[in-house]
Amino acid sequence: MPEITILKRPREEAVITQRMFFKKTARGKVIKVLRERYLRDDISCGVDGCRACDATAQTVLSRSGDTTHRNFPTGHYILPDTNVFLAQMDLIESTYFTPPIIILQTVMEEVRHRSLPLYSRLKALTTTDERKVWVFYNEFRSETAIVREEDETPNDRNDRGIRKAAEWYNAHLTLAHPPIRGQSNSTLPKVVLITDDFANRQKADKERIPCISVRNYVEGMKNSNELLDLLSATGSDEVEPTRAVAGRTALYADYLPMSTLLAGVKAGQLHQGHFNANQYNYLEGTVPVPAFTKPVLLVGRENMNRAVQGDVVVVEVFDEREWKAPTDEVIDQEATLKNDDAEDSEEEGDDLMVHEHESKALRSEHTKKAPTEKQPTGRVVGIIKRNWRAYVCHIDSTSLTSSNATSLGLQTVFATPVSRLLPRIRLRTRQAPSLIGNKILVTIDRWEITSRYPEGHFVRTLGKAESKEAEQESLLLEFEVPYRPFGKAILDCLPPEGEQWVVPPKSAASSEWRDRADLRDLIICSIDPPGCQDIDDALHARRLTNGNIQAGVHIADVSHFVHPETAMDSEAAARGSTVYLVDKRIDMLPALLGTNLCSLRPHVERLAFSVIWEMTEDAEIVDVRFTKSVIASKAAFEYGEAQLRKDDPKLNDKLTQSIRLLNSLAQKLKAKRMAAGALNLASPEVKIHLDNSESSDPVDVEQKALHETNSLVEEFMLLANTSVARKTQESFPQTSVLRRHLPPPPTNFEKLQDILQKRKGLKLDVSSSGALADSLDKCLDPTEPAFNTLVRIMATRCMLSAEYFSSGSVSRDTFGHYGLASPIYTHFTSPIRRYADVLVHRQLAAAIGYTPLHPSLHSKMHVERIMEVVNRRHRMAQMAGRASVEFYVGLALKGRNEREKEVIEDAFVIRTFRNGLGVFVSKLGLEGLVMFKRDTQFDAENYTISVPSSDTGRPDVTISVFDKVTVRIEVEKDKNTQRGRVKMTLVNPVDSRAL
Repeated sequence: MPEITILKRPREEAVITQRMFFKKTARGKVIKVLRERYLRDDISCGVDGCRACDATAQTVLSRSGDTTHRNFPTGHYILPDTNVFLAQMDLIESTYFTPPIIILQTVMEEVRHRSLPLYSRLKALTTTDERKVWVFYNEFRSETAIVREEDETPNDRNDRGIRKAAEWYNAHLTLAHPPIRGQSNSTLPKVVLITDDFANRQKADKERIPCISVRNYVEGMKNSNELLDLLSATGSDEVEPTRAVAGRTALYADYLPMSTLLAGVKAGQLHQGHFNANQYNYLEGTVPVPAFTKPVLLVGRENMNRAVQGDVVVVEVFDEREWKAPTDEVIDQEATLKNDDAEDSEEEGDDLMVHEHESKALRSEHTKKAPTEKQPTGRVVGIIKRNWRAYVCHIDSTSLTSSNATSLGLQTVFATPVSRLLPRIRLRTRQAPSLIGNKILVTIDRWEITSRYPEGHFVRTLGKAESKEAEQESLLLEFEVPYRPFGKAILDCLPPEGEQWVVPPKSAASSEWRDRADLRDLIICSIDPPGCQDIDDALHARRLTNGNIQAGVHIADVSHFVHPETAMDSEAAARGSTVYLVDKRIDMLPALLGTNLCSLRPHVERLAFSVIWEMTEDAEIVDVRFTKSVIASKAAFEYGEAQLRKDDPKLNDKLTQSIRLLNSLAQKLKAKRMAAGALNLASPEVKIHLDNSESSDPVDVEQKALHETNSLVEEFMLLANTSVARKTQESFPQTSVLRRHLPPPPTNFEKLQDILQKRKGLKLDVSSSGALADSLDKCLDPTEPAFNTLVRIMATRCMLSAEYFSSGSVSRDTFGHYGLASPIYTHFTSPIRRYADVLVHRQLAAAIGYTPLHPSLHSKMHVERIMEVVNRRHRMAQMAGRASVEFYVGLALKGRNEREKEVIEDAFVIRTFRNGLGVFVSKLGLEGLVMFKRDTQFDAENYTISVPSSDTGRPDVTISVFDKVTVRIEVEKDKNTQRGRVKMTLVNPVDSRAL
């Protein structure tokens, strides 16, 4: 019998190799977790040619490090602590910041716990080929691993671990560079600890570890002028506050402690929600909260208390006697604060003057409203989560103290965001004169209670304002659209055959043909908008021998190419949606898939996922089946082409018969939907005519023409989505990916109901979607055909947004889609451009037994997380698309201004203000403000404004909501921003230029 010897390691060694921490479970129970650490001696330092490390180990860092810094002429590597990455990531990512970087495992883990977005940026930095970055696993190297001491905080433990690693590296470099006989050893490169923590630097100095603050390090670099502007104010304890902040009394109340906020929300004494700024009045904001049907109104700077658009805030609601109604006046930040000085704006006299100006504007408004218009009013008492990011701005030229282009002096200036929802940002820069007229990126760092404005730092220049390249990039950045090129890891997931990939010949051995229906002989076609390249869907219809009709929707089988837990899948999940701009498309998937291998091109065999119904002549569904398939589309039509084919009496081929059959069924399907209470809403959609594909210059704008074939495709996509939703929810009741549209609160329609009643004598019944649909049909003006469309557009704005959700996360009675009057719905028909559809394809494939469902889609928590990202990306993609249209409409109008004496268009009044009108130009899909400088008579109760007549001696002219007016549209260059701005003035019934 062999002899067995049991060896016990010393207790001291066990302490080093074991990590203990406490974890809170979902039920609130605290458990102790003990994890074993396996320490090693062969973890490489990453320095090229190191004799002390394994010669076969990968290396990234050069032997001598960076020798260009004036403080470290013998060469150096930098080793930043955690807070440097948390506060100075813009600096670290800059192309001007090129020293070799050592990132410790301790730092990576701490950043991951503190900020996932920054962790993602840090991970991207470690994989880029342009930078020399080495990740050192100090927690697993025996000489650098440490354990937390008694009474030591986690932060102090991590700081000590970082210093230990820096000390080890400097000692290790003496082994990597052994002394040469006859030469001094003082030429060794150093590993320099970069930290803004003063206490940490003191300890490093005592331990003789080279260390320096971020600012001092940057000042010693050869390109310091470009880099100093990138420094975040929050990251440095050496930055002097501006005179506007130093020695000032508080303008805002301090936030309550986080524990008090959470306890108050839990007890119902405080309320949590997202802060929304008012685009017409910078002194007002709202916070929707579950406890009230109307959002909580915040009036004045003090009550908004430094909240920025999108912040998750906690509000305290005032006593009902203090509730107010929203303002009816346009209060523009730039006009009100145009004389504010960036450096001295908090001086006592200026402060009192601005405060009085703002208070006067607010006082005149909130004392004259009917009690029914008032809503919960309160103040922000704390911030749960900041939404700060890099904002697209321009430098306010009036805030410069020196306009000398060669001046490198530090100036405090205002950066004005392009979004009207954001406050001006105070920043300090040496490049101010050269930045005038440019679009720039600025990040907010802090907002002190003593400062009227947040403070931030310059990130980078995007280009000249009004240049198409700068405007397009700024648009993508403003709406947080990921637009980086697809990386190598993602492209490696594509079929190796590339564009040569084809569906293989049919055979039992072919994996592509496994359990797929062969539908290549069916007369299938696609009908899409003009210029569509990513063809997601195709259709067919044919008569069966039993007298019924077979109709099918065939969707690109994206899930065949995009597999779970791959780099391509992760990137698609992060992007969430393809973004369509006027002259370009930001794809969710690489073009090889989106416009080629997955796109259902004509006369090419393609893999598809098909939904096939058997229907009666009256569009009653007899049967539905779902199958993976192979199809060969016979034609790809634009909507107009399909319409001409359908209407041409000379054509009677099988393809034309199929289109007519589909159209006949679609009309009956739509009639059933409308009878069930579906809404026929409207949105202002226009078509931009571009000069050519090279220049992309807009030459004209017109309203989009809608054909019967638009409705044909829409009805069958809706039917497919509904059928798939039922199937997946039946199979996966807890994690099915669905889409819902909640009924809007009746209070959302109160204003529109009141306007229609008072101005047109019309009643809007919002008791149900069916009642609303009937009411909208009756909102007619015999003298103005466009009136009904305008009302539908205004009704659409009263709705809640549709959203994706996991079926197990909400109660069954909230599954319904209000706008479609459908009890259940999902998105299945556009997997090339929507990630939610990819997940639905995977669930449907599992539901029909084609493939097992990936474990991640059995996790309710995982699906909820993905839905949160997808919902946000979907909203951002829509807003980016609209902003792109607005920009090109502006360019087209600028061109018309240059060609024509003036641009005159009809418009409808959609809102009245005390000092202006909100108008909508339906032909251009453009909304704008007409402002009056002279006093007017404003009747808030009846939504009218009376303005002096253009003709002397004539009575005042009264204008009300829904009135048709004529406006003059100009694109003028803002003297401050150097950017074109659409300006509207009335032509009829009065010339407002005289007002």
